[in-house]
Amino acid sequence: MESHAEEVTECLQSAAACIATHQLTEALEQLDRALSIDFENTEVVASLKYTNFWNDRHERVLALTDPFERGEYLLAQWGVFLGFVQRIGRPVEFVINAFRQHVFGQALEFYREVYRDAANRDADLLVRIARCYKGAGDYDRARRFLQAATAERPEDAEILAELADVLALVNETAPAKAFFREAFFVNAQKIEIARLESELIGRLVRAVEKRGIEGPALLEWIPVYGFLFGVLNVKRELRSIEFGRLKQSIYELERELREHTGEAELIRPRLINRYFWLIDHYVAVKESQGKIEEVLLKIRSVDANVYHQYNA
Repeated sequence: MESHAEEVTECLQSAAACIATHQLTEALEQLDRALSIDFENTEVVASLKYTNFWNDRHERVLALTDPFERGEYLLAQWGVFLGFVQRIGRPVEFVINAFRQHVFGQALEFYREVYRDAANRDADLLVRIARCYKGAGDYDRARRFLQAATAERPEDAEILAELADVLALVNETAPAKAFFREAFFVNAQKIEIARLESELIGRLVRAVEKRGIEGPALLEWIPVYGFLFGVLNVKRELRSIEFGRLKQSIYELERELREHTGEAELIRPRLINRYFWLIDHYVAVKESQGKIEEVLLKIRSVDANVYHQYNA
């Protein structure tokens, strides 16, 4: 005869299997059975709360008629759900993973419905489909859709960061670092850190946060410390048009900092990051050491600590 603990575990596992295959009513039945066996079991109580959360959202999904809106709603609610999980405490990981399959699987079906019309296959839709595949753990398909989106919008920081994240998740570290560095260079403020799941970027974010940096400034300092820590250290030579744009960007940021016409807490790390790119370019084209020293002196004038860390 099975013990009560074994029965509860069996019910939880059955519930998780039902959740992963979109059978929330059946999952609730299994959880109610588990609760009748052990009404103080914290995993059962938490799992019931998770299931009721998504059962309520299911009603909202049914009320929407447009498949794209349905997908958007589900992905938005996933972030809300993760906050809900943290408030409850002691996450039940295997049940949360089942809901990950449920939510991203359903959203994928809705976006795929939109995708059937070739006229809708723009970069925004490709990214959303990729997010669903990533959420469900299918990183190869996620990468393919993100690569297609990048081909359409090669200078979109958000897409570049998500591609980098997927590459990191499949242990393609060098290209992941290159795409992360590119993304933060293009437009750090467009990157949604909460969407990134790889440990490569997660460790770097936590390291920067430990320095007391938060909010929009965090996004600008990530590539700076990523470079200093040797994380975002994959370099490339700039094309002539990119070099010209880099010089112009540096000039404008220096002017903003000098004339106090922008937010200094954002401008300083953004400018330092561009100085790093300029140094890398000078090294790549074998520019004189004097040119590199000029840039290093500029870094020192903006942030002496960064200058000393760079030269350590």
